Order: sequence, then structure tokens, then C-alpha cells
Amino acid sequence: MKKYLFLLLIAFMAVSCSKVKVEGNIKGGSPLERIEFIEASGVATLPLINLGVDDKGNFKGEFNAPKNGMYAMTYAGKMNFIYLKKGQTLKVSGEATSFPEVYKIEGDAKKNNDFITETQKYLQSYSSKLNMQLLQKKEADFLTEIKKVHSDLEKNLDETADKIGPDSDVVKLKKDELTTNILTFLVQYESTHGQTIGDPSFKVSKVFTDYEKSLTKNNDRMVENLPVYRNYLLNKVGQDFQNFAVKQKDKDNVSMSTIFARFLATNKEMSQKTKDYLLAFVIAKFDLNPYTSEVEKVQKVSEEYIKDSEVKKDLNSAINAVFGLKKGEVAPKVNLVKLDGKSGNIETNGKPTLVMSYASWNPYIGQSTIPVLKEVVNFYKAKVNFAFVNLDDTKEQFTKTANAMLKGIPGTNYYAEGGLASDYAKKFFIYGFKIPGFFLIDKDGKVASQTFYNLGDAKFVEEMNKISGLQAPSVNQGAQLQNDLLQKAPANADSAATK
Repeated sequence: MKKYLFLLLIAFMAVSCSKVKVEGNIKGGSPLERIEFIEASGVATLPLINLGVDDKGNFKGEFNAPKNGMYAMTYAGKMNFIYLKKGQTLKVSGEATSFPEVYKIEGDAKKNNDFITETQKYLQSYSSKLNMQLLQKKEADFLTEIKKVHSDLEKNLDETADKIGPDSDVVKLKKDELTTNILTFLVQYESTHGQTIGDPSFKVSKVFTDYEKSLTKNNDRMVENLPVYRNYLLNKVGQDFQNFAVKQKDKDNVSMSTIFARFLATNKEMSQKTKDYLLAFVIAKFDLNPYTSEVEKVQKVSEEYIKDSEVKKDLNSAINAVFGLKKGEVAPKVNLVKLDGKSGNIETNGKPTLVMSYASWNPYIGQSTIPVLKEVVNFYKAKVNFAFVNLDDTKEQFTKTANAMLKGIPGTNYYAEGGLASDYAKKFFIYGFKIPGFFLIDKDGKVASQTFYNLGDAKFVEEMNKISGLQAPSVNQGAQLQNDLLQKAPANADSAATK
């Protein structure tokens, strides 16, 4: 029994230590803007936390950090990168006009990020040496100069590390990032030098390829931690992949990732880890589109070819985020709070239901979404129920928002306690970038559509017509349902309902 309790304690400590606590202040910050932290080196690159800013610019929260490494910090459509470790306490501040491009950091993460900031300043001042004229030089001269560039920048990394004292893993990461930038220049030189000098038959020498190979000795580490390195590898194999792809007899009927998976299977030099990260990278880049891709085919490629369990798990998170719940799947039961304070689930009552996920801090809802939503509800209300699920940070804000924004619109107002950290958000794969979003549940409680973000999307109208049995007035492709087209909607809906 004691041993069992000890193991539970160890497991609890492991989970607890993965949390990062973050707090700070943005001078002049707006409650309509949100701060997000996103794991930048993984496959999914999904938000880990979405924090509100109060009217004094303060914010606070905590999230599970998948690993020590680089994270994107976003605010007001701008982004910067920050190095975080599991279990750290992060204090960050700045001015609304320049945050997060410019910020001050305190707490456990200070030394590591001061190091990154200082090395970045030096790189920017040095970058004038890395221009396109370098690609025109003879190979020997090019190699001499690019090696000097690498040496100078690496020397600065070491000197800055001695001065500031960051963790060795951060220094290693920045050196890998530097190496990747050098490798990218090598690929550019190899692919463009012949054209630049007017010699299409130009080929780089063995000296060149040996130097390039020497820079990839930490390949598995770099492919795991640096998306930019994955991009380098894709560029490196680009021409070989194109040659392989055109020979595939079914190239017009299968996805890009399927062909790329076959191509990787023929490569005997790459490690399985590299293949897994590259394939996941390609899937995320080309096949995670709910409007043009089929989720079953994407998942099949992942299951069949990717071996690394963490890569597969990360990719599945991205697939779920983009595609949402599968059509035909029973909608999860989640405990929500109604406007009158009573608890309840989304109720279908034997009719299909259109569910809207929204929050007051999204700037487009009041101005763009609500006017169109009113017309949609008026047209389909005889045949479709409407559920409006609020994801604000507090119940008080939900009450205020629902009464002000949705008053008079037929439907049931719900609050998901915890907002984007709620059970509803987790089970229905709702993130800040998916708000406002709309999906259908059929009369039997099963998911009946993908998530839509534009009520005028032709596919959305098609799904609404199909599930309701009504026929909305036709609209131009890609346009929103216009008020003048829907002025007759209530009468049409009532007459259709009596048939």
C-alpha cells in the first residue's frame, strides 16, 4: 500500500512540475485582446492557454508545458518567441503598442530569455553579411565565407552565454538554430548557383556535400526541436520527391501526404524519427483543411506510417482541432449553465440543433456575426433548435454578454464554466481561433457537420437546408447571407413548416 501511494505521489509531482505559471501586465492593454502561449516546436502548435487581460492590463494563469523549449507568445495579432521550462514561474510585462515584440521578463525564465534576446540583436546587426551576393561566389569562396559567418555567430553565442549564464540546453538550441540557417544557405546555393552564373549543369563538389553532412550530425535532435530544420529537410529532398511523385500512377487520386509517405519509405538513410516528423510536417502543411481534405484519409496516413507515439499524439491533436468531432459521432455530454442559473446539457428535443461557440472578447461577433445570425435563426427556427455556448472567463461576463448580444434571438443560452479551459472546450476541440464557430447536431444527438466560421458559406447553407428540409434563398458563393435576401425568410419558413 505504501509503495502504491509513493508511486501516486511521484506521478502527481511529475504532472505538477510540468506546469508553467505566468503573470504580468500590459500597460494600456485591452480586455478585448487575449494572450496565448503556443508550443512552437511540436507538430500541432496549438494554444496551451488563452488568457484574458483586465482593464488594468493584468493577466494570470498556468498551463502544462509539454517540454522545455521555445513557445510562441501572441497578443493583438503579434507574436514573439520565449524559452520556457517545466515548473517555471514567468513574469512578463510590456506596452500594448509594442507587446509582445518588445517585453520585459522576470522570474525563473529571465536568464534564458535575456540570452536569446542578446544573441538575436547580434544576429540582426550581422545579417548584412548574409545577402544574395554570397550565392554568386565561386564554391570555394562561398564555403570560406559561410564557414566564417558560422564561426563568428557561434563565437558570439559562447561569449553571450558566459556573460549571462543561461542553461546549456538553451545554448545548444540556439547553436542548432544557427546551424539550420547555415544549412538553408547551402541548399539555396546548390539550387540557384548554376542559374545565377548561367551554367545549368553546375553541381556542387564532394567538399561541399561533406561540409553539409558534417552540420547534420545532430539531425534527430534538430528535427525534433526545430520546425525550421524540418523545412530545410523538405527543401533538401524537394526535387527528388517531385521526381518520385510524377511517377505515381494514382497521383491524381491520393493525398500529397500519402505520396510523401511512400517516398520516405524508399529513403534508407533517414532515421524513423526524422521520417515521422517530416511526414507529420507535410500532413499539417497540406492536408489539415476541413474544406478540402477527408479526415479518415489523413488519419489513415498517420496511423499507417508514423511510428513515434508522441509525434502521432501531437498530430492527432492538430487533426482534432482542425476537423472537430466526426460526423455521425455522438455529441459528448457536458455540464453547462443556463442563463437562469440551472445546469443542463445541449438539448435537441427531437430536432436538429445549430450550436454556436462564442465569447464577448471576439471583436467580430457583435458587428458581423449577430446580424446574420438573426436572419439565419428567423429562417430556420421552425425546423432547427439553436444553442449559444458562451466561453467567457466568468459567469458574470456570460450573463452580461448573453443579455446584451443575444436578447430576443430564439435559442438557449449556455455558459461553459472555465471558458476555453472548460470541459466543453476540451471535448468539442474549441480554441480561440475557432470562435465564433458553428456546428450541427442532428435530432438523435449526433454530430451532423464540420465546424463553420462564416454563416454565408455555401456549404453551411447546404447543410442547414439538408438537415431542416427548408430551402434558403440562394446567395453568391462565399458571400454572407444578406439581410435583403432573407427579409422573406420568416414567411417562407412558416409556410414550409405547415406542409
